[in-house]
Amino acid sequence: MRAVVQTVSRAGVTVDGEVVGEIADGLLVLLGVTHADTPQVAATMARKVHELRILDDEKSAADTGAPILVVSQFTLYGDARKGRRPSWTAAAPAEVAEPLVTAVVAALRERGATVETGRFRAHMLVESVNVGPRTVLLEL
Repeated sequence: MRAVVQTVSRAGVTVDGEVVGEIADGLLVLLGVTHADTPQVAATMARKVHELRILDDEKSAADTGAPILVVSQFTLYGDARKGRRPSWTAAAPAEVAEPLVTAVVAALRERGATVETGRFRAHMLVESVNVGPRTVLLEL
Protein backbone atom coordinates (compact mmCIF):
# COMPACT_ATOMS: atom_id res chain seq x y z
CA MET A 1 0.00 0.00 0.00
CA ARG A 2 1.23 3.49 -0.85
CA ALA A 3 0.00 6.83 0.36
CA VAL A 4 1.00 10.33 -0.62
CA VAL A 5 0.17 12.49 2.39
CA GLN A 6 0.02 16.27 2.03
CA THR A 7 -0.77 19.00 4.52
CA VAL A 8 -3.47 21.21 3.01
CA SER A 9 -5.28 24.39 3.89
CA ARG A 10 -8.17 23.00 1.86
CA ALA A 11 -8.89 20.05 -0.39
CA GLY A 12 -11.93 18.68 -2.10
CA VAL A 13 -13.22 16.08 -4.53
CA THR A 14 -15.91 16.75 -7.10
CA VAL A 15 -17.71 14.09 -9.17
CA ASP A 16 -20.11 15.13 -11.94
CA GLY A 17 -20.35 18.65 -10.52
CA GLU A 18 -21.13 17.44 -6.98
CA VAL A 19 -18.69 17.94 -4.10
CA VAL A 20 -18.40 14.48 -2.54
CA GLY A 21 -15.72 15.27 0.03
CA GLU A 22 -13.90 18.34 1.31
CA ILE A 23 -11.77 19.42 4.24
CA ALA A 24 -9.95 22.47 5.58
CA ASP A 25 -6.64 22.53 7.47
CA GLY A 26 -5.89 18.84 7.39
CA LEU A 27 -4.36 16.01 5.39
CA LEU A 28 -5.00 14.93 1.81
CA VAL A 29 -4.18 11.25 1.40
CA LEU A 30 -3.86 9.76 -2.09
CA LEU A 31 -4.02 6.01 -1.47
CA GLY A 32 -2.88 3.20 -3.75
CA VAL A 33 -3.41 -0.53 -3.19
CA THR A 34 -1.37 -3.39 -4.60
CA HIS A 35 -2.06 -7.14 -4.87
CA ALA A 36 -0.35 -8.21 -1.64
CA ASP A 37 -2.20 -5.76 0.61
CA THR A 38 -4.40 -7.08 3.42
CA PRO A 39 -6.79 -5.70 6.05
CA GLN A 40 -3.84 -5.71 8.47
CA VAL A 41 -1.84 -3.51 6.07
CA ALA A 42 -4.86 -1.20 5.83
CA ALA A 43 -5.01 -0.89 9.63
CA THR A 44 -1.29 -0.15 9.80
CA MET A 45 -1.59 2.48 7.08
CA ALA A 46 -4.45 4.16 8.93
CA ARG A 47 -2.35 4.30 12.11
CA LYS A 48 0.67 5.70 10.23
CA VAL A 49 -1.41 8.40 8.53
CA HIS A 50 -3.22 9.36 11.74
CA GLU A 51 -0.02 9.55 13.79
CA LEU A 52 2.26 11.06 11.10
CA ARG A 53 3.89 14.15 12.61
CA ILE A 54 3.68 16.30 9.50
CA LEU A 55 1.52 19.17 10.82
CA ASP A 56 2.76 22.40 12.43
CA ASP A 57 4.95 21.96 15.51
CA GLU A 58 5.55 18.31 14.56
CA LYS A 59 1.99 17.36 15.46
CA SER A 60 -0.22 14.71 13.90
CA ALA A 61 -3.89 14.50 13.01
CA ALA A 62 -4.22 12.34 16.13
CA ASP A 63 -2.81 15.22 18.21
CA THR A 64 -4.82 18.05 16.62
CA GLY A 65 -8.01 16.46 15.31
CA ALA A 66 -7.15 17.65 11.80
CA PRO A 67 -9.54 16.20 9.19
CA ILE A 68 -8.35 13.74 6.55
CA LEU A 69 -9.49 13.44 2.93
CA VAL A 70 -8.76 9.98 1.50
CA VAL A 71 -8.78 9.59 -2.28
CA SER A 72 -8.20 6.23 -3.97
CA GLN A 73 -5.35 6.55 -6.47
CA PHE A 74 -4.43 3.36 -8.36
CA THR A 75 -1.97 5.37 -10.46
CA LEU A 76 0.44 5.43 -7.49
CA TYR A 77 1.38 1.96 -8.72
CA GLY A 78 2.05 3.08 -12.28
CA ASP A 79 5.40 1.85 -13.60
CA ALA A 80 6.97 3.97 -16.33
CA ARG A 81 10.51 2.59 -16.18
CA LYS A 82 10.15 1.16 -19.68
CA GLY A 83 8.94 3.47 -22.41
CA ARG A 84 6.50 6.31 -22.00
CA ARG A 85 3.29 4.44 -21.29
CA PRO A 86 2.90 3.41 -17.63
CA SER A 87 2.00 -0.16 -16.74
CA TRP A 88 -0.69 -0.55 -14.08
CA THR A 89 -0.07 -4.25 -13.34
CA ALA A 90 1.16 -3.57 -9.80
CA ALA A 91 -2.12 -1.87 -8.88
CA ALA A 92 -4.71 -4.14 -7.32
CA PRO A 93 -7.92 -4.63 -9.32
CA ALA A 94 -10.89 -2.58 -8.14
CA GLU A 95 -12.53 -5.61 -6.52
CA VAL A 96 -9.49 -6.00 -4.26
CA ALA A 97 -8.64 -2.33 -3.78
CA GLU A 98 -12.04 -0.90 -2.89
CA PRO A 99 -12.58 -2.93 0.31
CA LEU A 100 -9.03 -2.10 1.45
CA VAL A 101 -9.48 1.64 0.85
CA THR A 102 -12.74 1.36 2.78
CA ALA A 103 -10.86 -0.47 5.56
CA VAL A 104 -8.31 2.38 5.84
CA VAL A 105 -11.15 4.91 6.09
CA ALA A 106 -12.97 2.80 8.69
CA ALA A 107 -9.78 2.34 10.74
CA LEU A 108 -9.14 6.09 10.69
CA ARG A 109 -12.68 6.73 11.89
CA GLU A 110 -12.31 4.10 14.62
CA ARG A 111 -9.27 6.06 15.80
CA GLY A 112 -11.49 9.15 16.10
CA ALA A 113 -10.46 10.90 12.89
CA THR A 114 -12.86 13.02 10.86
CA VAL A 115 -12.59 11.51 7.38
CA GLU A 116 -13.97 12.57 4.02
CA THR A 117 -13.50 10.52 0.85
CA GLY A 118 -13.56 10.61 -2.88
CA ARG A 119 -15.74 8.19 -4.83
CA PHE A 120 -14.26 4.88 -5.91
CA ARG A 121 -14.27 4.18 -9.69
CA ALA A 122 -15.47 7.72 -10.47
CA HIS A 123 -13.80 10.37 -12.58
CA MET A 124 -12.83 12.71 -9.76
CA LEU A 125 -11.64 16.29 -9.84
CA VAL A 126 -9.30 16.66 -6.88
CA GLU A 127 -8.32 20.14 -5.77
CA SER A 128 -5.92 21.02 -2.99
CA VAL A 129 -3.85 23.84 -1.58
CA ASN A 130 -0.68 22.32 -0.15
CA VAL A 131 0.72 23.96 2.98
CA GLY A 132 4.46 24.15 3.49
CA PRO A 133 4.53 22.40 1.11
CA ARG A 134 4.79 19.22 3.09
CA THR A 135 4.37 15.92 1.26
CA VAL A 136 5.36 12.48 2.52
CA LEU A 137 5.27 9.12 0.74
CA LEU A 138 4.29 6.20 2.98
CA GLU A 139 4.82 2.68 1.69
CA LEU A 140 3.99 -0.54 3.51
